Amino acid sequence: MVVNPRAARDFAKAFLLRSKTDTLDASVLLEFVRRMPFVSWQPPREAALALRAFARRIAALVKIRSQEKNRLHATEHCRELPAAIRRDIEVNLRHLDRRIQQLEEQAVDVVWADPGLRHDLVLLTSIRGVARSSALQILAEIRVLPDDVSPRQWVAHAGLDPRTFESGDSVAKPPRISRVGNRYLRAALYMPALVASQHEPHVKAFYDQLLARGKKPKQALVAAMRKLLHSIHGMLSNGSDFDGERFRALPQGLRES
Repeated sequence: MVVNPRAARDFAKAFLLRSKTDTLDASVLLEFVRRMPFVSWQPPREAALALRAFARRIAALVKIRSQEKNRLHATEHCRELPAAIRRDIEVNLRHLDRRIQQLEEQAVDVVWADPGLRHDLVLLTSIRGVARSSALQILAEIRVLPDDVSPRQWVAHAGLDPRTFESGDSVAKPPRISRVGNRYLRAALYMPALVASQHEPHVKAFYDQLLARGKKPKQALVAAMRKLLHSIHGMLSNGSDFDGERFRALPQGLRES
């Protein structure tokens, strides 16, 4: 069994322990498995674990590349910075581009060597707005999960589930996403949902409908991310391409045009 660290930590807080030692930690974990339901852990396939390792390394390099691009932009407005610094940043950016491309190609090789992952990648890229890079990131995070995980559990795993905070009649904060979950999956869904909400007719209709109801653009985008994750679950479970009509039926006027 693999215990969620947050659950174990909160469970330990209930004992009001003032010290932390290996012996105390062991006793708390023992009490945890005695009282809580036991869920046997099944290790993911080696190909899925390899893909996740590649995807997370790529995500780390993409983050570094973004930081370097910001530094390069800053050099344009800083006269005191030597030209050699700008050239060094440009060289590093080209180096990062090559490394990211090489890692993506190796990740694709891992996917193509596994029939299940290869089929999943083809299905994901059938969604307008999900390019190969995004599909690799999404696939890397969901294919290490057990096969019996429900769509709602996927959403909670990504930290996209709404969190309600109410207390009595005086405290009623607006619902927000929990952000308690897999930040890699949440980040991987952002750009596909953003592109799809502009260029995929059915996703755009869903997005525009939420805006018309008074939702803020960011709220509508998060809702699109959540619904897109539900669609991906159905696609991979049924082995079918993306069906926009199931996502959101188009209004009659748009359907005719």
